[in-house]
Amino acid sequence: MMWQTSKHANIRSRIGFFSSFSWANLALLFAVLLSVLSVSPVALGNSTLKETISELEASQQWQQTLKEARGQTVYFYAWGGSKPVNDYLRWAAREIASRYKVRLRHVKVADISEAVSRLKAEDGSKSAIDLLWINGENFSYLKAQKLLLGKLPSAIPNTTLLATEQLSLHNDFGVPMEGYEVPWGVGQFNLIANQSLFSAKNPEQTSITPADILSAAKRNPGRISYPRPPEFHGTTFLKQLLVALTNSDPRLFALATPNAQQQLLPALWHYLDKLHPIIWQNGSAFPSSNTEQFALFTQQQLDLAVSFNPNQMAKEQSEKRIASNAQRLFFDGGAITNSHNLAIPKGAQSPAGAKVVIHFLLSELAQKHKVDGSWGDPAVITPLLDPASTLPAQQELHSSWQQVIEDTWQQKYGA
Repeated sequence: MMWQTSKHANIRSRIGFFSSFSWANLALLFAVLLSVLSVSPVALGNSTLKETISELEASQQWQQTLKEARGQTVYFYAWGGSKPVNDYLRWAAREIASRYKVRLRHVKVADISEAVSRLKAEDGSKSAIDLLWINGENFSYLKAQKLLLGKLPSAIPNTTLLATEQLSLHNDFGVPMEGYEVPWGVGQFNLIANQSLFSAKNPEQTSITPADILSAAKRNPGRISYPRPPEFHGTTFLKQLLVALTNSDPRLFALATPNAQQQLLPALWHYLDKLHPIIWQNGSAFPSSNTEQFALFTQQQLDLAVSFNPNQMAKEQSEKRIASNAQRLFFDGGAITNSHNLAIPKGAQSPAGAKVVIHFLLSELAQKHKVDGSWGDPAVITPLLDPASTLPAQQELHSSWQQVIEDTWQQKYGA
């Protein structure tokens, strides 16, 4: 990154110094050194990060960004289908206005593809959109069309906090980010189920297979469903099935060639042909979103809900919205895991303000509020990283599979 500077120190070996020690002395010396180095590497690392952030925030480049941002309004196009997310963004807007004199306006969309279509129509000219919540095929398209502002990590101090290596945040659905978007949070696909649905005989069960779902549907007709694709929870449910039914075929993580489609997709359609007649509405209708499916779950019309938030079940239980014995389950082989990201259109009218918003959303304060509040979305910054709260991960499919799966599903089951 442009922000980071390296400090080099010359280290000279003093063989004569060490030769004056006995082996016992040397052993003791190394033991002491190891104990010092292992006292608190996380604390030491976090301290260094904070010092680096302070230096970057004091830089002339960032001070100029703050000056330009003051008084700007940032129109943030983001999914509006979640009350916890909407509440979080209202809180963030108040904090950003107070700290930076920047107004954040959440423009709620049912699907971010609406914003992508608008950017496509604007064709790189002055845009009504200043900031996007994005990932997957939408990012892939905008990047390919050169409609996004680049070099974000070198322009925003708090990107230094990102746990890029630990969470493997370099790619988005197989497409390198390369500075055109910044991770904001991590999603892991999981199922929330009434205990009796899968695990009457094994309350400790945590993972399931497509066969488990089919068996549960047969035992409990009309009690299982999934959101209607192209709603992203519904599409991801199909992806999880496809990965499991094809034993994680490596072709799923590369460009979806016609040959790969012909060989891999029939397993999914054959499975759905067996599943749909015994699920909710006999597969003739589907929940419009994970929010609607969760409402049906809380109303006891369904025994299964879907989520991309590995912390959602615990949050819902703590607020007494679902039973304390509900189960969080993931597909055998791992939960499809991806980051959800922030990007600035090249034609944004308030790019400085958008950078300030990203800077705040990556701060420890904002990331902790995101984790601890009603949203419960996992943090992506090193100081708050908690591997124990995450699920075993399954690599996300290449973005090219998304449209193929959704289009074919629509042809087969969408009428």
